[in-house]
Amino acid sequence: MKIALVQQHATCDKTNNIRRGLDAVDEAAAHDARIVVFPELAFERFHPQRPATGNVSSLAEPVPGPTVDVFCERAARHGIVLVLNLYERDGLRTFDCSPVIDADGRLLGRTRMIHITDYACFHEQGYYAPGDTGAPVYDTRHGRLGVAICYDRHYPEYMRALAVAGADLVVVPQAGTVGEWPEGLYEAEMQVAAFQNGYYTALCNRVGDEECLTFSGESFVCAPNGRVIARAAAGKDCILYADVDLSTAAASHARRLFLRDRRPDLYAEWIDPAAVARR
Repeated sequence: MKIALVQQHATCDKTNNIRRGLDAVDEAAAHDARIVVFPELAFERFHPQRPATGNVSSLAEPVPGPTVDVFCERAARHGIVLVLNLYERDGLRTFDCSPVIDADGRLLGRTRMIHITDYACFHEQGYYAPGDTGAPVYDTRHGRLGVAICYDRHYPEYMRALAVAGADLVVVPQAGTVGEWPEGLYEAEMQVAAFQNGYYTALCNRVGDEECLTFSGESFVCAPNGRVIARAAAGKDCILYADVDLSTAAASHARRLFLRDRRPDLYAEWIDPAAVARR
């Protein structure tokens, strides 16, 4: 099965960004992709590069809503699974959200980023409430997949939760910049996550020059054995394709050994000081 990571830039024209995203879905479908993934805030400028001022919720939209609706139609037209990422408004709260759309056009659910960072040009705590959806795994027509939105990928507990829930593929919508990490480090992080948890990892990054940041692209896919099997170019709009066999996850070291031999009865005590005090 082929998956596609849409590595694209975003302008201030959201309508145009969405149109280009829909065109990318059409192109990926023409290349027989069955799962298509977009980067973080794929259809809008990266809002958190500026400190939040005023009513930032006016920048967000509901899920389901206008953007999700048009991509649901396109997913059904091509029979493909789509993983989006957008700025979601839900009542008085806003989230960094990845809607997951099945191949029949149904919105299966949404993953909201749980861990919210804050530092120069990534003023995310002013924009996002901590996610409240947990670490769901979606049983799509084309495989069981989970989503780790950008910063969440740094937390082994979150990545392991997706494995325990049965993910064969974990997709990572990201907004990563040029020079943000030592060469190869983020790639190595996803290789280790794939190997330790027995699933494919697919990191989809945005590109483009914005007010404070230059996003680097360089999206990639790792197999359950930790090997990188596909890489995209730096700094270019493109679609990265990778052939994956999700059935091989069952034969990975993690599925045969690591997950089998876990001792979760011990871990809670180690990380919960209150539990240790009660002993």
